[in-house]
Amino acid sequence: MTSTHPTAHSSIDQAIDALKSNKPDVAETLCREHLNLHPDSVEHLRFLGHALMQQRRFAEAETQFKLAIELAPDFPRLSEDLGSALAQQRKLDEAIPFFQRAVQLDPEMASAHKKLGRALAAVGRNTEADAAFETFFDKNPDVGAVAVGADHMRAGREEDAIKCFRQALKDSPDNIDAMRFLAAVYLKQEIKLRDAEALLQRATQLAPDFAMAWLDLGHAYTKRAKRMDAIEAFTRATDLEPNNGVAWEKLASVTAAAGYPERAAEAFQKAITVSPQAAGFHMGYGHALKTLGDQAASLRAYREAIRLKPDFGEVYWSMANLKVFKFEDAEVEAMEHQLENSELEETTEVHFRFALGKAYEDRKDYDKAWSYYHSGNERQRPLVKYDPVENSVEKDAIRSYFTPDMLQKAEGNGYADEGPIFILGLGRSGSTLVEQILASHSQVEGTEELSVLGNLSDSLSHFRSDKHRFPTTLDTMRPLDWRALGLEYLDDAKRYRLTDKPIFTDKLPNNFPFIGLIHLILPNAKIINARRHPIDTCLGNYKQLFGRGQNHTYDIFELADYYKEYCQMMDHWHEVLPGKVLDVHYEETVTDLEGQVARILEHCGLPFEEACVRFHETERAVKTASSEQVRQPIYKGGMGKWRKYESHLGEWMEELSPIIDDLPDVVKNAGL
Repeated sequence: MTSTHPTAHSSIDQAIDALKSNKPDVAETLCREHLNLHPDSVEHLRFLGHALMQQRRFAEAETQFKLAIELAPDFPRLSEDLGSALAQQRKLDEAIPFFQRAVQLDPEMASAHKKLGRALAAVGRNTEADAAFETFFDKNPDVGAVAVGADHMRAGREEDAIKCFRQALKDSPDNIDAMRFLAAVYLKQEIKLRDAEALLQRATQLAPDFAMAWLDLGHAYTKRAKRMDAIEAFTRATDLEPNNGVAWEKLASVTAAAGYPERAAEAFQKAITVSPQAAGFHMGYGHALKTLGDQAASLRAYREAIRLKPDFGEVYWSMANLKVFKFEDAEVEAMEHQLENSELEETTEVHFRFALGKAYEDRKDYDKAWSYYHSGNERQRPLVKYDPVENSVEKDAIRSYFTPDMLQKAEGNGYADEGPIFILGLGRSGSTLVEQILASHSQVEGTEELSVLGNLSDSLSHFRSDKHRFPTTLDTMRPLDWRALGLEYLDDAKRYRLTDKPIFTDKLPNNFPFIGLIHLILPNAKIINARRHPIDTCLGNYKQLFGRGQNHTYDIFELADYYKEYCQMMDHWHEVLPGKVLDVHYEETVTDLEGQVARILEHCGLPFEEACVRFHETERAVKTASSEQVRQPIYKGGMGKWRKYESHLGEWMEELSPIIDDLPDVVKNAGL
């Protein structure tokens, strides 16, 4: 190889450090600066190629590797590098000879055998591929076993992957890669989450300085809603690799989810410092700033993400989801231009359509807004799983199970704690407004939409061989079990608490089927059902692209059926538990704020406080789609919005007319 300038080694060392720190742009600059003076430096050509590969500039990397091979044709690593650059461009037939050349020059180079096997398999030369893989496995028996499992995993053959990883661990109990991959399969399938956590805990014990193992463990903790443990794991990863932008982003995301938006914003800033070109990091930073109520800074972060990635539809939807924000004309034009791209991913197109719906609604072009919302929903529905028949069967089973006789026999055994206030109902019905009113009280902490109750009901069937599900899993409950469940709920909810206030809210709308369970395990808990005009509720849901869940909202007829199921369920609870649930209509709250605030506080056993009427002055993090709206004074413009879209809503008006007829006049006539 051609010798280089005396300063070459320090330059190469700096480039390698930059690549390890996920700073390929820095490595590229270092290599190019040296190559300007010494264009025949093979090392700098090679590491320039690696820097370009990290930036996914594979064609440019190919050029650099070819230049290096001309200077050092017998350097096996260069042949492997060039093969990799070609393979990344799907030029597999061109890549194969370079992988073959690499293993010819260095038969012990296991990684080249593996890459050769993959390339041969991809073009259908399976016999040759098997031979290459066998050689790879001979060179690295432990790695080979894990590699077979990893290939199964990538191909979706997850059960085969599990067998491989288990066998690898049987042969080598301390095989950290096998632990990590087996845990990854469990986490992907969302099965054996405890086992995944245990495997990764063991991996971090065996390799306490292995940052990736700590990242994996943090992911496992996140899956199990162990957010504080996840924060510790991700923090350890950032301590080990302070220049790992992904580690900072993971720390930021889980810190935000745990209710520490200020700390989340700081972690996102560090992630961006390390990886300024990562558009997703800027979007996450925007989310954290939105939660903190800094809309101007949030928009700056979102717009920087769009500058870096113009087809980032999710960011446009995030901007639309600020609710009180209006797109600029150029942004609307940019979104419409993106929709002309036939290669857009389905989810990206959905994001653009929902965002454009909001844009044209703000322009008061309701027909065009509807066309975008409706087409967005039509494209989103096939991407999610929802069975309306299964939903109906589940709700019927709950109504049939929680009879007055059953409730009478089981009640009186729960844990008599005054702390929880459950705010439930359907999304987009004013639950965030109720929560903000209560969270403005000196004795109340507003938490978030907790999944604790649903997880608790699911846990009752985890170890049952008869496959019974809630509510029949309650058949074997003893008197002391009701109390134990109440205590378990409170213990799990503590993970989301930030203060020592005696009362806290749990604002998950989907908790409405569990009112009977709440009554039996936490008899002193207060329950509020947030309601809104049915058509406004359905329209609000139909215009909302949810981050996860709420899969019943993307079809007009399924949404109407779900609303009717919800009403039947609430009618049932009012009948079997009279007085237990307070209905709070959004329209009545808007038109008589002080009266409804007093009514809400009385139901919750709380003294009246003026701060609850001035809820918009309360400084707290709000994560839901209504975060900006509840920071504004009460206004009546949100009532009866459905009338703007009335010509498109005939199905809902027909399906829900009996429910509408029974509403209070102030609700029924909202918007007239």
